[in-house]
Amino acid sequence: MRKNRMLLILSILVMAAMVLGACATPTEAPTEAPAPEPTKAPEPTEVPPPPPALGSEEYPIQVLFVPSVDIDFMIAGGVLIEQALNEATGMFFEVSIPTSYAATIEAMCASPDDTIGFIPAMGYALASQLCGVEPGLASERYGWNVYWTEFLVARDSDFQTLEDLEGATWAYPDAGSTSGYLYPLAIFADMGITIGDKVEAGGHPQAVKAVYNGEADVGTAYFSAPRLPEGNWTVDMAPDIPDELVEECGLNEDGKLFCGGYRVMDARSAIREEAPDVVQKVRILALSSEIPNDTMSYSPNFPMDLREIINAAITEYVASDACAETLCNENFYDWTATGPIFDENFDGIRILMEAQGITLENIGE
Repeated sequence: MRKNRMLLILSILVMAAMVLGACATPTEAPTEAPAPEPTKAPEPTEVPPPPPALGSEEYPIQVLFVPSVDIDFMIAGGVLIEQALNEATGMFFEVSIPTSYAATIEAMCASPDDTIGFIPAMGYALASQLCGVEPGLASERYGWNVYWTEFLVARDSDFQTLEDLEGATWAYPDAGSTSGYLYPLAIFADMGITIGDKVEAGGHPQAVKAVYNGEADVGTAYFSAPRLPEGNWTVDMAPDIPDELVEECGLNEDGKLFCGGYRVMDARSAIREEAPDVVQKVRILALSSEIPNDTMSYSPNFPMDLREIINAAITEYVASDACAETLCNENFYDWTATGPIFDENFDGIRILMEAQGITLENIGE
């Protein structure tokens, strides 16, 4: 009985082993690893073209002029200046006249790599403070590297001294003008003169015209020395035409404003064509102290090598006959030569601006 039971158990174990063996997963024979697929060469990528060079036709140099005189004449002259500079340097230029002195400064700082600005002394001081604009050249006019503010009043007015201007209506060209605004503002403050209404005329000719038309008691604008029949004007001489010659003032056959042998070069000559009797109607009451002449300045990152080329080209252009149709014309900026200029030359301007609390943000307030 026990033997039969043992046989039964053994039979069951054998059968179980056979069943388990049949259910086991057969081991696959090892196979070779698949060969790697060949690596494809990367697709060539397009290299972007280099940016156009400054001064190329695709990337012209920006040239800005403050709108201080006859805008239409400046626009027409700007085209000729573009052409002349292109011929002299092989580079391309784009001239524009912003709407104000402040707009010119802001445009220079907004384009720090590629802009030239023809700006006056206060404009330069503001621009250098705002974004590091640097001077390139200064203008000269008939041997002078300075100019002055002239205070203009009606010839038949009772004003005899600056103190008489208490409460007067004042027409000035633009709040960014050195001669038209900064210097007279400082003089009025220094002398304790309280001006009445102020009129921003829009340019030097317009400030003269405001006095001529009786719209302002006093106008301030640039003064350039008159051309005398003999010799040269000096600062110890009267700024205006001798009284006995006033009635002789008028345009000559070349359209220049003469009084006898005196040629009028100050801001009154800017309206000579529409008002040839301007000297008979408007006189010079007083002058300011000397002011550094206006500049040709560069935006802060303008390439140094191009500055040298352009300085030389402008200097040569101003010395040429062609300049008489544009920059050297009295309807434009009346440059007759160029000279060196340095940042420290404007320290006096900065002192005046600080004393008057003038910044680009509050200019004209």
